[in-house]
Amino acid sequence: MKILLSCFACEPGLGSEEGVGWNMALQTAKYNQTWVLTRTFYRDAIEAEICKNPIPNLHFVYIEPLNWKENFKGRQGGLQLHYYLWQILAYMKARSLHRQIGFDLARHVTYVKFWSPSFISLLPIPFIWGPVGGGEAAPKPFWRDFSLKAKIYEIARDFGQRMGESDPFTRMTARRSVVTFVTTEDTAKRVRQLGAKNVQILSEAGLSKEEIATLAEYPIPTNQPIRLISMGRLLHWKGYHLSVRAFAKANLPDAEYWLLGDGPERPRLQAMIKELGVAARVKLWGRLPRQETLQKLGQSHILVHPSLHDSGGWTCLEGMAAGRPVICLDLGGPATQVTEETGIKVPAMEPEAAVSGLAEAMVRLASDAELRARMGEAGKKRVREFYDWDIKGKFFAQLYEEIAAGK
Repeated sequence: MKILLSCFACEPGLGSEEGVGWNMALQTAKYNQTWVLTRTFYRDAIEAEICKNPIPNLHFVYIEPLNWKENFKGRQGGLQLHYYLWQILAYMKARSLHRQIGFDLARHVTYVKFWSPSFISLLPIPFIWGPVGGGEAAPKPFWRDFSLKAKIYEIARDFGQRMGESDPFTRMTARRSVVTFVTTEDTAKRVRQLGAKNVQILSEAGLSKEEIATLAEYPIPTNQPIRLISMGRLLHWKGYHLSVRAFAKANLPDAEYWLLGDGPERPRLQAMIKELGVAARVKLWGRLPRQETLQKLGQSHILVHPSLHDSGGWTCLEGMAAGRPVICLDLGGPATQVTEETGIKVPAMEPEAAVSGLAEAMVRLASDAELRARMGEAGKKRVREFYDWDIKGKFFAQLYEEIAAGK
């Protein structure tokens, strides 16, 4: 078949949104002729990869409104405007291409956000939306721990979502999708309100067979101390202020807690660590290269991911693929990725209870090597069965055939 993908973010060798776009393009091209609409910003990286590893079925079409070739790092307002303009130009280009090529099906892949329209849904062919996410929000009781700047961020995020939901073109996107994939039940509720009919929960994240095999090779350390690790940007909604407090409350004298990443919360976390008297056992490593980050994961026993509103992501998958049990809050994407067999999900009703729950989970896993091993093996199995990009590729290839056949 001839498939059209809308991948605003798409770059080889990366995770996050860029990785989703790139990997879905590769997987789709294994089974069908594939055209990918993406940003000119990614052209050099894409063409360098295609030059090394040609893929005959894969065709990229580059678009950039106002020749705005920048990454917009730290400039969310400019990025959102750029993204909306890009969607309009993408539709105009897609309409022209459809007249020449005659696509069988169109799908929006990235960005993974539910509150912005995908104008290619206007094409007179079946349209798949997603997976999309972003319908999650930090429970209000947790806001009392946020700084003024963090609260303003949450208010602005909520306002932006509601503005997007009121956009008639976003509602049109939802109504015109033959199937809408969402990352969490929170997002499912919101896209149903927009008019989406066939809504299914599916994580946007995945790992390649090579990544899964590499992560599985990291042996569990047999020596003390028991080491807990968190990996991610130090942002208020990542919840590391909760896990640091939990580690102090757990009072594990023979354990260490490593935090890998950087961000605006670092000064606050440093002050908290000192105030709680755990500076000797909690280490902020800062942002490290990916290979070094994974080596640190290999030197650890337990992954802690206390995020308050993640749609999904790679951290929990990497932890499970490496055979590490995961401690997370029972919220958002991590709550769909982690099961009772692969980790411990802590209820998140209010901060103190969540801190106590995280502390109890830390104590339980730190003191039970057999439980850690059992959960670790279950995590490896779950990643192989559900989060391998090849598995996702086969799933979508079959879905495309069924939709094209009118099933």
